[in-house]
Amino acid sequence: MEDSISPLVSIGIPTYNRADSYLRYALRSAVSQSYKNIEIIVSDNCSTDSTASVVKEFDDPRIRYYRQTENIGPVNNRNFCLEQSQGQYFLLLFDDDVIDDDFISTCVEAVKCGSEPGVIFTGARVIDPEGNVLSSSRNTMSGCSTGDFILGWFDRKVPLYLCSTLFNATRLKQLGGFHSRTARYDDVVASIQLAAEYGRVDVFDVKASFRSHGANIGETVTYHEWCADSLYLLDVMCTVVPEHAPVIREKGMTYFCSRNYSRIDGITPLSERFRAYLNVYRTFNCHYSPIKFLCAKNVRRITNFLKRRMAHS
Repeated sequence: MEDSISPLVSIGIPTYNRADSYLRYALRSAVSQSYKNIEIIVSDNCSTDSTASVVKEFDDPRIRYYRQTENIGPVNNRNFCLEQSQGQYFLLLFDDDVIDDDFISTCVEAVKCGSEPGVIFTGARVIDPEGNVLSSSRNTMSGCSTGDFILGWFDRKVPLYLCSTLFNATRLKQLGGFHSRTARYDDVVASIQLAAEYGRVDVFDVKASFRSHGANIGETVTYHEWCADSLYLLDVMCTVVPEHAPVIREKGMTYFCSRNYSRIDGITPLSERFRAYLNVYRTFNCHYSPIKFLCAKNVRRITNFLKRRMAHS
């Protein structure tokens, strides 16, 4: 392929103390891309483990390794990767996620000649710490408007993970990189803004894997932060597609209320957990009651249990 139709794609890997767990898998998925015109930026956020040695093992000239002299925080580390990138497109690959070997080639080939979309989305799967697939979701929103795309996310018709999102690097830098009120939904904020302003390309197939485990960044922050960023993201969504604002806000309040109930399941003692449920309920203007959420959750548990029993009978 000529350079005009095989643009440089940057893969940024911000990392911190993952040398002994997932970093090798992320790096291996990056260097194994069938699409060859890539650069890989690894930003080590002042790790105390053997991160540098793990990166050196790959001995790939496309890898540029940076070590921060002090921990600059996860969001600054993400944006550092973006700032160092030189590609036309940019993938932010967390050090615990992986992409399929043809992720980049599939995304680039999906772009029509002469166009420069703000963002490209593929389907995604969720995997456990050992790499077993927990769930898989195709991107079924091709051809729809940004407003319908947002509503499709609320209805779980499209997965939005960083590992399954390829950004227009120039446009993302013009936005100021990744940012939001509490840095929980900073990636989705950027995705929605770029999609609304510059268009998007939707890839139906699943091409990336988000790894779910107890040490995910999103699992280590309080539900208060998630609630604040949920409201911020909802405001952004309503701003970029004002014609859909009423329905987006209505459905969004219910969606985010439910999502944030899920983030407080582990709070103890039980009295504190119910207090948290009440706080979330009030935050989202009483759009979705915790009682309804807990009933639906129990129904899902029973259904999944019966499915497992039937599968083994």
